[in-house]
Parts: sequence; structure tokens; C-alpha cells
Amino acid sequence: MADAAKRAQVSKRVMELTAQAVRKLKDPRVGMVTITDARITPDLREATVFYTVLGDEDQVKASAAGLERATGHLRTTVGRALGMRHAPSLQFIADTVPDQANRIEELLAKAAAADAEVHKIAEGAAYAGDANPYVEKDEPEDEAAETPER
Repeated sequence: MADAAKRAQVSKRVMELTAQAVRKLKDPRVGMVTITDARITPDLREATVFYTVLGDEDQVKASAAGLERATGHLRTTVGRALGMRHAPSLQFIADTVPDQANRIEELLAKAAAADAEVHKIAEGAAYAGDANPYVEKDEPEDEAAETPER
């Protein structure tokens, strides 16, 4: 088992090496692929590589098939460059974080527009009753000054 610092260092190196190797692939199915993250198990035997693809759904599927086909070649390339006894096996997973971030941005924009509409409606509104609905006691200031403090 490797400590956390070594795992982080190896996973970062796996990410960099995989990104370089993917750029050199000659498979036409692998389009605009960006390696976003890599995580490695504590025993340094298996690496999960996250990627995004610029394009539509068909290009994403084609790139996934191309990466799956080239997994052995990429493992060999990464393993040789790492110089470790055992090359980690690679598993490619499409990264959905950018899609989720775009969805959240759309929802926030929609909420801001609805909030602005509510403020516009409430701009000329008046209270239904008194501005302060709580009953306040009318105390003369003289009586408050006469009460002794303990």
C-alpha cells in the first residue's frame, strides 16, 4: 500500500502521460478528448481516468469506443513511462462534471430571473395592514427614567 502523497503523485503522472498518449493516437474515432482527472487505487494497480469530449453525443460514443480499443496500448505506454514494476490497468470514464456545471448555471440564471420578476412586482406594493404588525407599548420616557436600577 502506498501512502497518500505517493498515490497523488502517481495519479497526477498517470493523468499527464495518458493525455500525451491520447494525443498521439491515430484512431479517427478519438476526437477532441481532454483528460480531466485520474484516480489510482491504494495498491497502485488500477487507475480510473476521467475524460471529456468536445462534440455531440455521437462523437462522445465514438471516442469512448476508441479509448476502449486503445486501452492496452495506453497502459503499455503509461507503464513504461512510469517505470514501476506493475503498470496500472486503465479504466476510462466519461466525466459528467462539466455537463452538471452547465445545468447548475442554467438553473441559477432561471432563479435569478424569477427573483428579479418578484422584485419588480413587489416594487410598488404596500403592506396589507400596518407596517409593523406587532403591538408596542406606549411608555412615556419620564417613567422609564424613574425606575431604579439594581
